[in-house]
This record gives sequence, structure tokens and C-alpha cells, in this order.
Amino acid sequence: MAPTNVTSPTAADIDGDELSPVEEVRLTVLNSDDPSLPVWTFRMWFLGLLSCALLSFLNQFFAYRTEPLIITQITVQVATLPIGRFLAATLPETRFRIPGCGSRLFSLNSGPFNVKEHVLISIFANAGSAFGAGSAFAVSIVNIIKAFYHRKISFLASWLLIITTQVLGYGWAGLLRKYVVEPAHMWWPSTLVQVSLFRALHEKDDQRMSRAKFFVIALICSFSWYLVPGYLVPTLSSISWVCWAFSKSVTAQQLGSGMRGLGLGALTLDWSVVASFLFSPLISPFFAIVNVFAGYVLIIYVVIPIAYWGLDLYSAHKFPIFSSHLFTSQGQKYDISAIVNDKFELDQDKYQEQGRIHLSMFFALTYGFGFATIASTITHVGFFYGREIYARFRASYKGKEDIHTRLMRRYKDIPHWWFYLMLVVTLVVSLALCTFLKDQVQMPWWGLLFAGAMAFVFTLPISIITATTNQTPGLNIITEYVMGIIYPGRPIANVCFKVYGYMSMAQAVSFLNDFKLGHYMKIPPRSMFLVQFIGTILAGTINLAVAWWLLNSIENICQDELLPPDSPWTCPGDRVFFDASVIWGLVGPKRIFGSQGNYPAMNWFFVGGALGPVLVWLLHKAFPKQSWIPLINLPVLLGATGMMPPATAVNYNSWIIVGTIFNFFIFRYRKQWWQRYNYILSAAMDAGVAFMAVILYFSVGMEDKGLSWWGTEGEHCDLATCPTAKGILVDGCPVN
Repeated sequence: MAPTNVTSPTAADIDGDELSPVEEVRLTVLNSDDPSLPVWTFRMWFLGLLSCALLSFLNQFFAYRTEPLIITQITVQVATLPIGRFLAATLPETRFRIPGCGSRLFSLNSGPFNVKEHVLISIFANAGSAFGAGSAFAVSIVNIIKAFYHRKISFLASWLLIITTQVLGYGWAGLLRKYVVEPAHMWWPSTLVQVSLFRALHEKDDQRMSRAKFFVIALICSFSWYLVPGYLVPTLSSISWVCWAFSKSVTAQQLGSGMRGLGLGALTLDWSVVASFLFSPLISPFFAIVNVFAGYVLIIYVVIPIAYWGLDLYSAHKFPIFSSHLFTSQGQKYDISAIVNDKFELDQDKYQEQGRIHLSMFFALTYGFGFATIASTITHVGFFYGREIYARFRASYKGKEDIHTRLMRRYKDIPHWWFYLMLVVTLVVSLALCTFLKDQVQMPWWGLLFAGAMAFVFTLPISIITATTNQTPGLNIITEYVMGIIYPGRPIANVCFKVYGYMSMAQAVSFLNDFKLGHYMKIPPRSMFLVQFIGTILAGTINLAVAWWLLNSIENICQDELLPPDSPWTCPGDRVFFDASVIWGLVGPKRIFGSQGNYPAMNWFFVGGALGPVLVWLLHKAFPKQSWIPLINLPVLLGATGMMPPATAVNYNSWIIVGTIFNFFIFRYRKQWWQRYNYILSAAMDAGVAFMAVILYFSVGMEDKGLSWWGTEGEHCDLATCPTAKGILVDGCPVN
């Protein structure tokens, strides 16, 4: 390796105008660069591809489980540092030529393991975790077709659907890089967590308990302990002691069940329950935990009890208090397969026969709060951040290049035609999918173009909002609603439209976020492009392969009523995705939230959500000295329970408690420990659980060698799903 030749600017070289205008960036990101550091090393490719493959396998594997743990890039960030240093110390430094590559010399060991290699490995890993989502969103379409509708879709159509929806977002991102990555005012707050973690990991570590040693010890502890809740005593996943104390009371079990009720007092000793759905609480800042806690308590312990026991809203007593299933007017589960005809469309006669679809009161209110969250996010950002966003966007055009953009000019930029070509090829392949395999995906060609247009229109404003406020409005309900009105009766067309419209935009925002991380860490843009692109293709392919394997090998997967009580294969996320395909696609919003449905009043939540932040803003203007008023963040409060369902009360209880312990008490009273080990512990807990869960599946799960005793029979809250209305008959429930 060539001797290090740091040509970074010194403090004297940097013009004051070149410093980042954002204080957080000035405090976190180094204003220097070492362009001599090698990035395309054997270690980077080996660890990057391995991380991507491993995370995409594990995240897809977990996606079907009752507690779908998502292993993020932070785990890889921490784990690959000691491995990278080990490879640097042991690989041979011998140089050799590769036929066809001219006189250029290669080596398996290009010197010390450096931070730029590490960043690219974590970008690979981020692709493996679908940029924080766990697995490619389009896999859920394959899941609901095969596991819920019990229909067929070919492997080719599935693969094309997954890859095109992922790569389409890449095209949008490439077109917008100039506007939301290069400008200093577009600072992407979430990337600073990664930057600070990279800096911390690569600083000299002379402590007796090094970060690497702490990681290994915590990983072994996490790995060993998960054997208990993962196999020996699954009941510890949801310790709903109220149910145990009141085994004959429906009301007590509705209140106390952590999985199917309001979770009063429900706790867990299972890390996968703590970190599922809401990610690891150790990496969530305390102010976010407080907002989620406030919204959770308001909705679960104030709104729901009043609506259920006080008002019997929407005949709530006829249905379970907490369920994502769909019901008939008599509280029985709705037979969805009976209203789907041979063309995979709505059978009007059979629908009239069964009657309107009913939702549990909680599920109906979840949609209402979802509507309010979307509307409030737009008005909250507009009123509280609108002037700042506009000023920053103007400054990004007029402002002088900051030091980071100037340092990045040393590297060859990505030619625009790469992105144009990718966009054109992806759209052509997607159109071919919608034309030649339309019988499998249902979406017409005009639906694809409309979805693409929606994604393109929304990507820039959503990216600017995320880059300046760290809030990303979720517009998935809008895409579902629009397609449901235009093209009702076709469930798969609706979810395909959602994936091409909303998810390609969300992917674009994730790609741009990664580009900004590369910008701060001074990674050559072409290296970023290739790593992201290869990682996305590899991850999507492995996601589908794992999905195909599990869907064809696990009997009754996703059918929670047919699975044994301790089975982890209940697919809670796909159940909600399936319900959405029925509500928005098969039956259509007019028959649920329109004049022909039971829930038209839910549309008023759009109005309430839009007006709420305006009232808070007016209060702030009227009483400017009251500093607590602008801290009322309605999008966070209203969206606090946005993950419920599929998330349950025990997920929220444990997430809030663990997050408070680490990010309030330990952060405040043991700050040095927190600074040194907090993120390391989070990564080790995730990794330990993941590896033990996979070993358990391959050693005892595939052979169906389960234990059978009180501790393996679920949470013992069987009456929590019972209706309380008079005359409603449900198997296993007392008749009122």
C-alpha cells in the first residue's frame, strides 16, 4: 500500500464561509480527508457481500415471526470492525496480477483496516436490511398471494417485482442528488449518528474493556439467554400476569394481555420483543421515546377504553378489543376467500351475501389516527419548518460550497446517464411485467406510469423535509386510497401500485440518506453507487429465495388460527398488509370508508389532523414565552401507535421502559459508559438473538421437536380476544 499522504486542508486553509452552516454538522463531521485510503479492497468486498447476504437472509427469516426482529446496519458496523482488523493482521500482503487487468497489481491485504472500507461495508449491510425496513417491501405481495389468498405467482414475476420497485427509487435519487445531498443546508440529521459511531469506533482504544471485547461478551450473553424465551419458556416473551391472576375474566384479560389486549402491566424477558417493530430502544433519543410514550398512553389507556367500554363505538363489544382480523356483523371472522372470484377480483354477489366488512374498534381507530398523522405531518412541517425549509432550499442554490462538498470534488462524480439509463431500463422492465404478466400482478400499464409520476412528484419535497427535520411523512395510505377509488376490486393491483408509488419514493429517500453519509465520510461517489446497486440486487434476490423456501416448507405459515399456540410463524406484518389489500384493493375504500361502508366518519381525522398543528402554532405565536408549546409534536403523538397492529402493547411497554433506562438514567448518570458502550450493546443484543433463533430453527424447528408444558402455551390470555356483546357466539368464549 502506498504511504499515507494526507492532503486534507488544515484549519488555516478553510475559509470561514466554507464551514458547514449547521452547528451539529460542524461538531460531528471532520473537515478533512485522506484520499490515499484504499476503498476497493478484498476486505471490503468480502465483508460487504457477506454482511449483505447475512442480513437479507436473517431479516427475511425473522419477517414471518410473531416478533420480527430487524437487524440493522449498526450491528454490522460494530461486528465487522474486529473482523476487518483481524483480516488486516492475517491476510498475506503478496501482490499479484489478474489476467485481463493489464499490469495492475492486486493484494488481498492493502494495509490497516480503514474507516472508508468500513463505511462501504455498512452501506452493503444497509442494503441487506432494506435500508432499515428489514426486507424488501414487495416480498409482502408474494406472501399474501401465496399464504393468505392461496393463489399462485411465478418466481420470475416475483423477482422482477421486487428488483424493479427497489431500483426505481434509485433512479429518482440519482436525479435529485444535486438538490438534497450536495447543499450544506440539506444536512440529514440521522446520518450524524452513524458518523459519530464511525469516529468512536476508529479512535484509539487503550481501555482494559475494549469495545470489541465488550461486544463479544454481550453477544455471548444475548445468544445464550435467547434459548430460554426462544425455546424453553416462550411464555416469558409476554409476561401478562394480570391474565394469570384473573383466568376467568374477559375484561381483565382484555386489559392485561400484552399480545391481544391493552397490555396493562405486561412485560417481557425476550430482546426480540423489545426491539421488534420499533427497532432497538438503545438507539432512539429520549425525546422521541417521551413523545411515543405520551401518544401511546393517550391512545391505548384513554381513547380506547372510552371508545370501547364507554361508547361501544362501532358496536365494539361484538369484536375483540385488539385485532387486525376482519369480521362479519355477528363477530365471526370474515371469509375473504369466499368473496374472491376466479379472476382474483371481488365477487359482488358473494360480498352482498356475507355483508359489509367490520373492523375491531381499535383497528378502525388505527386507520383514523393514520389519516390524522399524514395530514398533521404536512401542516406541522409547513407551519413550524416551512420558512426554514424554504430558506435552506434557497440557500442551497445561492450558498457557497461548504468544505465537505469541496473535498468531494476530488473524486470522479457519477455520470448522470448512469441514472437515466437505470431509470429507463427499470421502467421498461416494469412495463413488460405489467403487460406480459398482468394476470399475476393485475396492474395495468397506466397504473405503473401514474405510480411513477406520484413517486417522482413527492420524492423532492419529502427528501427536503427529511433532510432538514428528520421527519419522513408516510404517504402509503394516500397511494392505497387513490388506487382503491380509481381501480377497486383488484387487491394485487392496489398493493403493486402502493409499492411502485410509495415504496420507490421511500427507497429514494433511503438512498439519498446513504449518499449523504458517504458525502460526510468522503467516500468516492462511484464506489457508493456500485455498492448500493449490487447490495440492492443481492438483498432482493436473497429475500425472495428465503421467502419462497419458508412459504413452501412451513405448514400453515401465517395462518395463526391453524398454527399451534407456541408457533412463531404468525406473520403479523403480512396479516396487516393482507388486510390493507382487502380494505383498499379488493373491497375498496368506498365500501369501508365511503358512503357504502361503516366508517365514513374516519375521514374527519384528515381534517382534525390538518388543523391540530395550526392550533398549536397559533398558541405558540400567542404565547411565545411558553417554551413547552412548540414541543407539542402532533405527528409523533398521533402516529405513536402507528405500528399497532402488527406491534402489540408488550412491544411498546418494554421498548419504552428499556429506552428510558438507557437513554435517560444511564445517559444522565453514567454518560461515559453510555458514550462508550450503548450502541455496542444494542448491536450485540440484536446479533446474539438472531444467531440463536436461526440455530434453533435448523436444529429443532425444522424437525418440529418442540416442548409441551405450561411455559410453551403462549401468554395464557385466551379470553382476551372474546367479544363482550350479548348473543355473540365465538368458539372458546363465554356467552353473555
